[in-house]
Amino acid sequence: MVTKAYTDDEFESLITQYDYKFQKGDLVKGLVCGYDSDGVIVDIGAKTSACVPEREARVDTSVSVEDTLKKGEVYEFLIIKEEDEDGRFMLSHKKVAMAYAWKELEELKEKDETIEGTVVAIVKGGVLVEIKGVRGFVPSSHLRAKDTENIVGQKIELKILSLDPAQNNFILSNKKVYSDSQEETKENMFSNLEVGQVVKGEVVRITDFGAFIDIGGMDGLLPLSQMSWRWVDHPSDVLKIADTINVEIIGIDHDKQRVSLSLKNLEADPWIEAKKQIKEGDKVEGTITRIKHFGAFVEVFAGVEALLPNNEVVEYQNKNGCILAPGDKIKTTIIKFNPDDRRISLSIDAE
Repeated sequence: MVTKAYTDDEFESLITQYDYKFQKGDLVKGLVCGYDSDGVIVDIGAKTSACVPEREARVDTSVSVEDTLKKGEVYEFLIIKEEDEDGRFMLSHKKVAMAYAWKELEELKEKDETIEGTVVAIVKGGVLVEIKGVRGFVPSSHLRAKDTENIVGQKIELKILSLDPAQNNFILSNKKVYSDSQEETKENMFSNLEVGQVVKGEVVRITDFGAFIDIGGMDGLLPLSQMSWRWVDHPSDVLKIADTINVEIIGIDHDKQRVSLSLKNLEADPWIEAKKQIKEGDKVEGTITRIKHFGAFVEVFAGVEALLPNNEVVEYQNKNGCILAPGDKIKTTIIKFNPDDRRISLSIDAE
C-alpha cells in the first residue's frame, strides 16, 4: 500500500504525538535494515533493532513484505510491544497505514466524494469491497447491478453511507453515485406513496433510535417504538443490516421528503386480545422488562406491559432479600386495568 505523505501535524491527530520515549503506543520513524524469520528488521534509534512481524507489516497481502517495506527506506511505525528481554521493540506498519486510510475515508465522506473500490466477496445481503486496505459492506439494495454472479474482482464506484472506525463499521452505496441524476425518479416514487401502504424494504442502517429501511430507492425511518409491541432495548435486538422486511407507511412529510414506517402495525394489537382475557383482580405471573425509579414494568400478557409501583418493588425486595432485574419472573395481582389508555397497575400477589 502506498502511504500518503502527511505532515507531522496532520499525523499527530491520527494516532499519538510523535516523541522519542519509545513506549508502547508511540509513533516512531525507522529505517528498514533487512528481513529475518521474525519479520522486518528496523532501526528506530534504540539500543537494538526493532522487529515488525509479517502480520503487522502490510495491509495488502497480495504485495510482498519486501515490496511493502523496502530495505533502505524510512517509514512510520507504531510501537505495539515494549522491549523484550533482548531490548527489542515490536512494531506495526499496518496499524499506521490503516490509521491513514480511515482518516482519508473520513475526509472523502465529509466531501461526499465518489471513490473506487474492488469487490472482494459476495456475502449475505450484499458484497464486501476493499478501499485503501479497509473492507466495507455494500447492501444489495445499494448495488446498481443486481446480478452479482461475476462481480467479485470488479471495480465499482461508491459513496460512503456510514463510517465508524471505532466499531470497524464501513457501509457504502454504489447506487448513491447515480442518485443525483435520479432525483426526478425519486420525486415520482415519493408522490406514489400513501399512509397505510405496506411495502417491502431492506435494512441499510441501524442507529440507537431506529433503523433506516430502503423501500425501493429511498430510505424510510423505522423508529424504535414502532419495531415491536414488546419492549425493545436496541434496534439491533430485532433487526440486522440487509434484513428484508415488510413495513407499513405511517407518516409522509412531503416538504422534507421523509417517510416514517412501522413494523409492529403488521402484527395483531396485543391489547385487543388482552382486553378479552384480563380483568381487575386477576393474579398473573409476569416477566420484568425494565426498571425505572418509579417502578418496574412487567409483561403480564404477550406484548402488554403493566406497572408495578416502586413502593411495591421495594417491599418485595426487602421481604425476599433480593434485587429485581429485567428477566425476573414475579407473581402479581391486577389492581387497575384501563385498556383504552393501555395502562395496567399491579400489586405484589400476597401468597
